[in-house]
Amino acid sequence: MSDVNKTIQKWHASFKKGTDFDSWGQLVEAIDEYQILARQLQKEVQSTNSSDFTEEQKKTLAKIATCLEMRSASLQCTQSKEEFNLEDLKKLETIIRNVLTYNKEFPFDVQPVPLRKIFAPGEEENLELEEEEDATAGAGSTEAFPPRAPALQGTLLPRLPSEPGMTLLTIRIEKIGLKDAGQCIDPYMTISVKDVNGVDLNPVQDTPVATRKEDTYIHFSVDVEVQRHVEKLPKGAAIFFEFKHYKPKKRFTSTKCFAFMEMDEIKPGPIVIELYKKPTDFKRKKLQLLTKKPLYLHLHQTLHKDS
Repeated sequence: MSDVNKTIQKWHASFKKGTDFDSWGQLVEAIDEYQILARQLQKEVQSTNSSDFTEEQKKTLAKIATCLEMRSASLQCTQSKEEFNLEDLKKLETIIRNVLTYNKEFPFDVQPVPLRKIFAPGEEENLELEEEEDATAGAGSTEAFPPRAPALQGTLLPRLPSEPGMTLLTIRIEKIGLKDAGQCIDPYMTISVKDVNGVDLNPVQDTPVATRKEDTYIHFSVDVEVQRHVEKLPKGAAIFFEFKHYKPKKRFTSTKCFAFMEMDEIKPGPIVIELYKKPTDFKRKKLQLLTKKPLYLHLHQTLHKDS
């Protein structure tokens, strides 16, 4: 068997593994498998040294990667209408298995995402070396951040309607302290609410790109409306804050660090929480502090109760 056929066989096995997890309801495992495969396909598409696939075949691979990303997004956003269902995704199995001979029209009207790289959780660690403790250049500068793309205007959601006797939570993200704050390009925060197994309980939200950076701080000053009543959050749930920034040399957005707030920390007023090294550990099993320096994520909580 040739190397290219071995590669295709590997992709097909990964695809089948992901759809099996999906059909069994093992959503975290399915998302991981879909994102890993999407990353592998896009890496092949973006490779300038590979002659194993024609340009048309690369377009097909890129469209499959887009579909994998769409299905992954559908699984992560549990309260939204599913945009790409499992039965549709399964239609691509024959295409990925026979990509060298496939010559029909692609079954879905999707477009490859240009110059975008998709990473499975933690996979970006293998592609970049961030000198977290040694990066000092840029700290101390003050600068506004022009948004790189309309998507970076954020995806924050409005407050839910009030219900008698129920409590809603607004979290104001004030600022984050980072040793190399001045180096971060187009920084924003991704906010998610996960159960004890790391599965999304609410739609994931992104803040707009931060408005300014000053000394060792990046200021956000934005309100995030948690999309579930506090009383309905299960035991062991946590609210995660992932700090992300753009890397122009790599042409992708990277997670730099993360923080989280557990249910017993929900109380009105200011709160300062610790920062942890990536990759984001949604199950909170292997946590490593980002730095020993007194640098934190600064939040302010407001509880709204309808009596």
